Amino acid sequence: MERNLRLNWQFLVDEARQRRKAQGLTQRRLAGIAGVSTPTVSRFEQAGKDIQMSSVLSILDVLGMTDKRTLDFQQEEPVYDSGRMVVTFQGVDAKKRIPCAISREALEDHFGGNRKDPVVVFKANADAIEQLGRRKYLRGEFEPDGSVLIRTSDLILS
Repeated sequence: MERNLRLNWQFLVDEARQRRKAQGLTQRRLAGIAGVSTPTVSRFEQAGKDIQMSSVLSILDVLGMTDKRTLDFQQEEPVYDSGRMVVTFQGVDAKKRIPCAISREALEDHFGGNRKDPVVVFKANADAIEQLGRRKYLRGEFEPDGSVLIRTSDLILS
């Protein structure tokens, strides 16, 4: 699947520079904490584009501009909940359990699940479905009970 990702480099650099100054850090001190050279911080703050991504991420991490959340999926068996018509599965962020589910409608509409066992369809497409759950989680798209639910409409917009 091809995606167009856009990054407003100048905005990112400006925000980083403002945060560095607000935290009372010199370029030299920021470089030391981030494990990069002072000229690297200077080039970054001048919106230079010839900087390694690992250096940029180190700088942004020190400034609190990175998101460390992850959503990993358990090896637990997915379960079909016939009352809700969803397949449930579990994600974990650090030690916090995140209940996830995909509707039977989504399985049928987008994963070839017509008249098939929903758990079998889920297992055959687990990587793609888990990625959709991860994306919703990182976007903060939760149900009122704190779970992540993948619907057909989510797949149309993805």
